[in-house]
Amino acid sequence: METNSFCEITPELIALSKKNKEATTINMDDYTKYDVKRGLRDLNGKGVLVGLTEISDVNASKEVDGKTVPAPGRLFYRGYNIKDLIKDIPYENHFGYEKCTYLLLFGELPSLKEHADFIKILSNYRTLPTSFVRDIIMKAPSRDMMNTLARSVLTLYAYDNRADDISAPNVLRQCLQLISLFPVLSVYGYLAYKHYHDGASLFIHSPREDFSTAENILHLLRPDSQFSPLEAKLLDICLILHMEHGGGNNSSFTTHLLSSSATDTYSVIAASLGSLKGPRHGGANIKLVQMFQDMKQVLNDWEDEDEISSYLRALLNKRAFDHSGLIYGMGHAVYSLSDPRAEVLREFAQKLSIEKNYTKEFALYQKVERLAPKIIAEERKIYKGVSPNVDFFSGLVYEMLGLPLELYTPIFAIARIAGWSAHRLEELNLNSKIMRPAYKYVGNYKND
Repeated sequence: METNSFCEITPELIALSKKNKEATTINMDDYTKYDVKRGLRDLNGKGVLVGLTEISDVNASKEVDGKTVPAPGRLFYRGYNIKDLIKDIPYENHFGYEKCTYLLLFGELPSLKEHADFIKILSNYRTLPTSFVRDIIMKAPSRDMMNTLARSVLTLYAYDNRADDISAPNVLRQCLQLISLFPVLSVYGYLAYKHYHDGASLFIHSPREDFSTAENILHLLRPDSQFSPLEAKLLDICLILHMEHGGGNNSSFTTHLLSSSATDTYSVIAASLGSLKGPRHGGANIKLVQMFQDMKQVLNDWEDEDEISSYLRALLNKRAFDHSGLIYGMGHAVYSLSDPRAEVLREFAQKLSIEKNYTKEFALYQKVERLAPKIIAEERKIYKGVSPNVDFFSGLVYEMLGLPLELYTPIFAIARIAGWSAHRLEELNLNSKIMRPAYKYVGNYKND
């Protein structure tokens, strides 16, 4: 195999890397000594307060006799409980992602006319610049779709005559365009990769103006453009559940951080994509599906709870799957008793499992959902409860929808761009100061 010198790690680099690592001598006890919250959160997962927002709230505790105690998780968009926003969507004649995007951006649910006008605006923006697909997406396709998406976002800067204008109307225009284009950029990037790297047949469907975001994803991705109403509705619900999660999650905080420097929209969103790409953030559901694939191969009997429990203990003790010591899909930085997004998805995942003949797989997920928290409590010293997070069921839903693993995290981004846009506009509207958190120097002074 030909060596790519651009990617080569030489012995000299290895030696220098070791020297760099040896230069990092910070004592972990010093974080306690100086009261520094590692990861900007305490042992209970409570985040360090760094800002104010009106966009959404993540609530997982309540006050009882003057003490903060865990409570069933709740998620609010502009004061609306996410469960209330979703409960009627499966039975309505329209999709909910666009309506909730309007809510996040403008602070209230749209009227029927406002909803229709907003959908029309998004549809009109769902067109890429001339030759963009040929010149940008089709050339040098990356094996990682988040890389492709970020590169496409940064390249759109060159096509925008007002790229650096951070006035509110212009930033809103840029955000609406990116919200509309994310499904197109993501799916086209994947199709180009499959064609040039795997030799798959190349097809490019144009977005349909009469389709919702969820419908267009399935339309663009599938060769025959066919999908069932339940498939489209469930993908729409996944988008709603992933579109926002408070200002303190890593990628939304990134949005606030970069926006505070008054940089352009494309740089901000590309940075947020880089944050979401990480397996500790948006990339977690890929690991979950791969973990279950390994589990299904290892288990002799998917109904044997003792065998399932043994596998879960092996995961925690780094003897199974990727030897990370993690049961993916279990636990959350904020939620302890329950993740409301997982509760919503569980119900609809069960319905889709019947349509897709995945009932045995769904039953296995249910067993893991029930057994894992107990086993984690036995094997680990934990400071709060453990329950399934949204990734636990979203990975299964995406698998049942036949979505490729490469698009799992981009679909998260397709949803979350609405929240990022709301946070960017909020930061700019507040005209707040540039963020500059303090780091304490604990190294030695030379020749002083």
